[in-house]
Amino acid sequence: MPLVANTKLPSFARLQKEGETVIDGDRAIHQDIRELHIGLLNMMPDTALEATERQFFRLVGESNQIAQFYVHPFSLKELSRTPETQAHIDQYYKTFEQIKEEGLDALIITGANVTGTELSEQPFWDPLIEIINWAYENVTSILCSCLATHAVLEFRYRQKRIPLGGKCWGVYPHKVVDQRHPLVTGVNTRFDVPHSRFNEVYRYQFEEAGLRILAESDEAGVHLATSEDGFRIVFFQGHPEYDSISLLKEYKREVGRYIRSEINVYPPLPENYLSLRSSAILEEYRDRIIVNRVKGQEPPEFPEDLILPTLDNTWHDSAEAVINNWIGNVYQVTHIDRRIPFKDSVDPADPLDLNRYS
Repeated sequence: MPLVANTKLPSFARLQKEGETVIDGDRAIHQDIRELHIGLLNMMPDTALEATERQFFRLVGESNQIAQFYVHPFSLKELSRTPETQAHIDQYYKTFEQIKEEGLDALIITGANVTGTELSEQPFWDPLIEIINWAYENVTSILCSCLATHAVLEFRYRQKRIPLGGKCWGVYPHKVVDQRHPLVTGVNTRFDVPHSRFNEVYRYQFEEAGLRILAESDEAGVHLATSEDGFRIVFFQGHPEYDSISLLKEYKREVGRYIRSEINVYPPLPENYLSLRSSAILEEYRDRIIVNRVKGQEPPEFPEDLILPTLDNTWHDSAEAVINNWIGNVYQVTHIDRRIPFKDSVDPADPLDLNRYS
């Protein structure tokens, strides 16, 4: 079903050029189809802000539910932005005050870059808690991505993420461990997910918090879980929304940081992501960069054009299926006014217990 281009946000035009179904607001109001309004709290850094818009918009728009999808991006003023990115946010994003006034059916919260080790010391910590607390009382379901998952586990469940000592970075195989849950209906029992993080919340921490683990990896840990009721909060620890090129773009940015001497260790290649030929090309490029840096010479151009044709996407279909299931459950239980109190009496063994919503 279509995304509705309810603003002039450039991501809508780009998605339409890529073949996604996007209709303008004037056409939407003449269609007799129910609306679903989904918030996107986009905390990603400037270099990934618009790409993250498109990634989540695409997954929402590919849902097969019979609805018009209005996605409302907003961010946090506490996050430092370049003038260009702030102008984009000022022109196309809503404020949290507007979001509260208009209401939402569901909310997606992205990851964010952090400095230091303590989430509670980040400038976004207090406003993020305010938003999540509001959403828990007023929104049918919250989907947390990566760092947002870590933040909720810490402040709501007292489970602090643990540094890995290195970077979990690449595409990893996962297995569905609770096949009865509606979020994984129609999902392959084994599927891939990209990860990119230096910290982890481990299985035992999810279990101590009473959360429901749905999919995990021997190498990358828990990826998909839900709150104890089975639906109110959905946790991603990986990045199923990533495009095929996302990890390559991230690797290129890290190489650029090394070239500018912002970091002193050359970044490792993402695991299980590149072909043998592409890995060899990038390893040769690494050797040239290290030599040029020692000699103070200009770096050669990053061989992106040689790598792009070799990249495979082995995770998008499963990501699309999970998001479709999530939206389908939101659609079934959300009232049209989008202001739904949540009942305390929930049967955790029955995630489809629609009586939990008044």
